[in-house]
Amino acid sequence: MAAPPPPAVIAEAAVVVDGASGKTLFAKNADKVMYPASTTKIMTCLVALERGNLDSVVTVGWRAARTDGSSLDLRAGDKLKLRELLTGMMVVSGNDAAEAVAEHVGGGSRSRFIQWMNEKAESLGMSKTHFSNPHGLPDPVNHFTTAEDLAKLTLAARQEPEFRRIVATNERNVIFLNRRPVFVRNTNRLLRTFPGADGVKTGYTDAAGECLVASATRQGKSVVTVILNSDLRWEEAKYLLEYGFASL
Repeated sequence: MAAPPPPAVIAEAAVVVDGASGKTLFAKNADKVMYPASTTKIMTCLVALERGNLDSVVTVGWRAARTDGSSLDLRAGDKLKLRELLTGMMVVSGNDAAEAVAEHVGGGSRSRFIQWMNEKAESLGMSKTHFSNPHGLPDPVNHFTTAEDLAKLTLAARQEPEFRRIVATNERNVIFLNRRPVFVRNTNRLLRTFPGADGVKTGYTDAAGECLVASATRQGKSVVTVILNSDLRWEEAKYLLEYGFASL
């Protein structure tokens, strides 16, 4: 069967890869340095899964509770297990949750956790990536990545069963130990609209534009796409995922 024609997308940068082999199926400005926005949290989650104890109890500090942007509505003094915190961070893109994860897993040292994020990026060959925070709020100098690097990161994170479970969660209650549960619904609408969708992470800031890392699995085949700065990210994600499946 003939390969489908290359996609035409308005995204400033995009890439499609085979979720199994990592082979690049499509690329547009894949090595252009861009702002990752909340796709940063893919790395935050991966580092937490590798270095943290999912059953450990996190006590939310004042810094995390006061973090700007998208939120799990954490309050200083809240207590919940790391597993629940990671779910809130990835499902509703809680910046407060990302800060709490970094402080907890870093043993009280946010800077240590960010150092681990950068060490992990280097080990994965993410040569044009640097992180300065765990959530992706704007830092025009020290927080950047590329579509290609985010694809490398996502392929690595998808090797973790707990990561796959979290990012495939459409909706559920986040369980707190000191108050009532908080209902969360995934910001990734593809989980509800695209057959086979099973991740991964949305992102948006004024500087980064609308971003999306998306994955889907059908009949044992998987595709990952990264879209950076596209006003049509949902439509283009579906288009690129379909292109990926047609190319396998």
